[in-house]
Amino acid sequence: MNTKLLMLSAVLAMLIAGCSKPKGGTFDEQRAYAQEMRSMTINELYRKKPITRDKVKNAAGYGVFSNINTNLFLLSTGNGYGIVHDNATGKDTYMKMAMFGVGLGLGVKDFRAVIIYRTPKSLNTFITEGWEWGGHADAAAKAGDKGGAVGAAGDITADMEIYQFTEAGIALQATIAGTKYWKDKNLN
Repeated sequence: MNTKLLMLSAVLAMLIAGCSKPKGGTFDEQRAYAQEMRSMTINELYRKKPITRDKVKNAAGYGVFSNINTNLFLLSTGNGYGIVHDNATGKDTYMKMAMFGVGLGLGVKDFRAVIIYRTPKSLNTFITEGWEWGGHADAAAKAGDKGGAVGAAGDITADMEIYQFTEAGIALQATIAGTKYWKDKNLN
């Protein structure tokens, strides 16, 4: 039993490691891939929650992230990448992310997150410090357009709104997690 669990953990870790950065052989290709992910995700947000179009437009900025999250019994981990856009300057900051949490869960899911920064201070703090702590609970079983997902996220970060969309995967979890975001040295 322990050998099977270790092998499953190793396979999941390799899957996650492969998804922790945008696809592409060059930095320009990786930036283009991240920009395409951002465009598709923000358009999905506007389709599903039309009121967010004005929220994004009137905010200090917004971030769009792609994350692969794995839950294995009491541990939850995830890696990903994204772009934070400053509405005042038009500047994009490419970022990486890693998540670690504890709680009950089992499964793997690929999800997108949009973070709206209501104030310049919350935007700047996110880019320079990048932490988010919160509780997450969801159930997902999705592949392409088939299946569904429900979820909730609560965080203690003021002046930010977070929207999540499950792209694919199957998971049932309730965790308390910390997520570290930092600037991608290669893409900025």
